[in-house]
Amino acid sequence: MTSLLNAWAWIATVSLTVLGTPLVFLVFCATAPFDRGRYVTGRLFRLLAVTAVKLNPLWRFDTAGTVIRDPRRPYVAVSNHESYADIFLISHLPWEMKWISKETMFRIPCFGWMMRMAGDISITRGERTSTVKAMAAARDRLRKRVSVMIFPEGTRSRGDEMLPFKDGAFRLALEAGVPILPIVVAGTRTAMAKGSFRFQRARARVRVLEPIDTTGLTVDDVATLKERTRAVIDDARRALAREIGAI
Repeated sequence: MTSLLNAWAWIATVSLTVLGTPLVFLVFCATAPFDRGRYVTGRLFRLLAVTAVKLNPLWRFDTAGTVIRDPRRPYVAVSNHESYADIFLISHLPWEMKWISKETMFRIPCFGWMMRMAGDISITRGERTSTVKAMAAARDRLRKRVSVMIFPEGTRSRGDEMLPFKDGAFRLALEAGVPILPIVVAGTRTAMAKGSFRFQRARARVRVLEPIDTTGLTVDDVATLKERTRAVIDDARRALAREIGAI
């Protein structure tokens, strides 16, 4: 039965991606002249991910935590990273964020095209030039009053412990003068394990924590801000995992 449900979930997800691409393209064309931050196109793209979850009988995803009252208040959002399913889960949050994602994701037909239309940002791991360009693109999105979403671990962890955070997200927030928005995910590790593209039964939740103000801080405070944020997320993810029965 699980194999049948997994097959259905893939059929539904791929079909939704293919059918959603021309719709996203039409909205992109209609809104591009006045929506410089591609906010509307991005929201439609994330809603396709939410719809994919609703069509997936193996997944039960929901949200909790801090309410962001002004969706156009830019933040650098950072989250722990457990699996590809994190993308589907975080897309449930009711405001738009531009994702910094590895360049290979943009090569996927339809999905990658929609990422580009939505204004998401590609990065090639280990290439300094790519990193510089990605950070410049992220500053551009923030100036256009759209938040940026980054996984500061850089990749999905295979075990229960979080990986060390990289500096980029925190340097970006300090240089742009915007707050850090900590986000916690739990339960997605079993939804789609690292190294596997198989959907599994999962109960997952994303929780938005209180923003961390960066007023008065400089780039000299990157390490302190990074470790403070990591500690907050680590504590919260353990509590969230207990809350949903993921541990």
